[in-house]
Amino acid sequence: MNMTRLFSIAAICALPLSLGAQSLTEDQVRDLVLDTIRANPQIIVEALQILEQDQQEAQATAARAALDDQRMVLENDPNAPVIGNPDGDVTVVEFFDYNCPYCRNAKLELDGLLSADSNVRVVLREWPVLGEGSVFAARAALASRAQGKYAEFHTALMTMQGRAEEQSVMRVAQSLGLDLDQLRRDMQAPAVTEHLQMSNGLGRALGFTGTPSFVIGENLAPGMIRADQMQRLVAAARAAE
Repeated sequence: MNMTRLFSIAAICALPLSLGAQSLTEDQVRDLVLDTIRANPQIIVEALQILEQDQQEAQATAARAALDDQRMVLENDPNAPVIGNPDGDVTVVEFFDYNCPYCRNAKLELDGLLSADSNVRVVLREWPVLGEGSVFAARAALASRAQGKYAEFHTALMTMQGRAEEQSVMRVAQSLGLDLDQLRRDMQAPAVTEHLQMSNGLGRALGFTGTPSFVIGENLAPGMIRADQMQRLVAAARAAE
C-alpha cells in the first residue's frame, strides 16, 4: 500500500480538527493524522478501498490501451497457430497452458463454440506458465508445425492423462507418428522462442495473470468461460463490426 497516499487521505479527514490551529509542523500533522486514524480505524479500510479502486481502474485502462495497440498482432500474427475457420468474421484469441486443468476444460467449451458457429476463427497463443513441463510441451507443440501435425498434437496434449512433461509429451508425439529427432531440433527454432516471448509480453500487457485467458472482440475474458458465454461474446463482437 502507498503509505503517503494513505496519510494524505487521513489528513483530509483530520483537517476539520486543525482549522482553528496555527500553522503546524510536519511532525505535528503526522501526529494529528495518526491520532485521527486511531480514533477512526475505518479510515484505513476506506483508504484501502480507494487505492484498490484506483489500481483496478489504472490496470483496466492500461489493458484497454494494450488491446487497441496490439490488436493486429493478436489477431494476425503469422507465427501463431489458427484453428476453426481461418476466414471467420470473428477472431477468438486464447492464451493457454497444457498443464492447466481449466485450459483442458476450456478446450471442450471452445470445441462447442466451433461446432455451433462455423464462422469463428481461433488464434492459439501458447503461454506456458506452470513450469518446465509446460514449456517443453509448448515448444514441442509449436515445433510440430514443421511436420504438419499441430492441430492433432494440440488436441492430444490437451486430452492426455496426467501432466505434460518431457517423457509424456514425447510419448504422445511418437504415437502421432512425429519424427522425434526432427521435433527436438525444431523445438529450438527462433520462431518457437519468438512465439513464447510474444505470448508472455501480450499476456502481461493485457493484464492477464494466468490461463486460460481470452480476447474476443473488445472483451478481455480471463479465466474459464463456457461455450454459451463465448457465443455471447462472439455475437457482441459481430454486432460491433
